[in-house]
Amino acid sequence: MLHYIGTSLVVGIALFALLTGRVFWLLAIPVAGYGFAWVAHFGIERNRPATFTYPLWSLAADFKMWWLWLTGRLQPQLDEALRSQR
Repeated sequence: MLHYIGTSLVVGIALFALLTGRVFWLLAIPVAGYGFAWVAHFGIERNRPATFTYPLWSLAADFKMWWLWLTGRLQPQLDEALRSQR
């Protein structure tokens, strides 16, 4: 859930900054995005974020996961991933 909160804030901040012309707010994007994700990784999941090894793949995957969740298509993806691991 923290990933979704962070990514939603990133999108919201970006839209706010671009629509209002207050581009200074764009500086808050890394704090919102990485802050929530890293709390989830280090504090809850107890793992190392992929950001450190694969920053662009990590960013793309986070937005893909967020979009699938937002559109209600995440669960089938998770189910398929679990089936392929068996």
